[in-house]
Amino acid sequence: MRPHRVENLSRAQRERLTYLEFRLYFMGEVGRPDLSARFGVAPAGATRDIAMYRELAPKNIDFHNSSKTYRISSEFVPIFEHPTERVLSALSLGFGDGVDGEPRSLLPCEFPAILNCPRMEVLAPICRAIHTKRPVAIRYQSMSSGASDRVIVPFALVDTGQRWHVRAFDRKSGEFRDFVITRIQNPTALVEEPMVHELMDADIQWTRIVELDLVPHPSLSRPEIAQMDYAMQDGALQIRVRAAVAGYMLLRWGVDASQDHSLHGHNYRLWLRDHLALYGVKSAVLAPGYLSPGKATEEK
Repeated sequence: MRPHRVENLSRAQRERLTYLEFRLYFMGEVGRPDLSARFGVAPAGATRDIAMYRELAPKNIDFHNSSKTYRISSEFVPIFEHPTERVLSALSLGFGDGVDGEPRSLLPCEFPAILNCPRMEVLAPICRAIHTKRPVAIRYQSMSSGASDRVIVPFALVDTGQRWHVRAFDRKSGEFRDFVITRIQNPTALVEEPMVHELMDADIQWTRIVELDLVPHPSLSRPEIAQMDYAMQDGALQIRVRAAVAGYMLLRWGVDASQDHSLHGHNYRLWLRDHLALYGVKSAVLAPGYLSPGKATEEK
């Protein structure tokens, strides 16, 4: 029999073995009941999965006869990728568990309460419209203009960290805008094809990628701590983000986007070293301390 290799695994096998390794990596142990409970496999099937993993990574796993469990070895090196965001989500909400009830965390976790939750009867039709590329008639409550009937062509959901919105072409204004999902009422998909200029590829702010250079705020007495917190390389953190969401990201992380790092307080631990990176970025109005070059000159 040919030895098993990761690239030869089926999708189902890869999923089960990734979960096995996840338990081993972050819980320190794994047993047949863990696989049986997660995937509904018989004990014999769980045994085969564990044997397959031991064949793939014999130095990663040790059997402890007293507890009848497999534990992480001192030579453990993961053979599957475990993205940080997915790991933290699994630890706090469960590894795909809780479909029929409340999510079950794998470890004691606590995180800020979600105050802005979209209603499923609104979110679901918006998602269907994104998937089928259909315009949607909605009733929308705007902070500036109040309630109005609109037709939008949605193409993406965006989580700003404080609320969810949908990026869409707005036929009323004739431009691409962000619509807060909790302010949408009575979404109704229209049986028609959108125009080319209403699609995602026509949204310049969405397709434009800006490069932001973030550094510890000059006011910090211990900048090396910020460098550790944000895994900076050579004292800086370079990120690439869509222009349409750049302002939301800078606001969420409290990045001082002023030209002279003039904002102070414990909220501002990062500074945008080159504020000109936001030139022409419409969402930059949300960035703390940011002034467009023209406006900054006027105020001097």
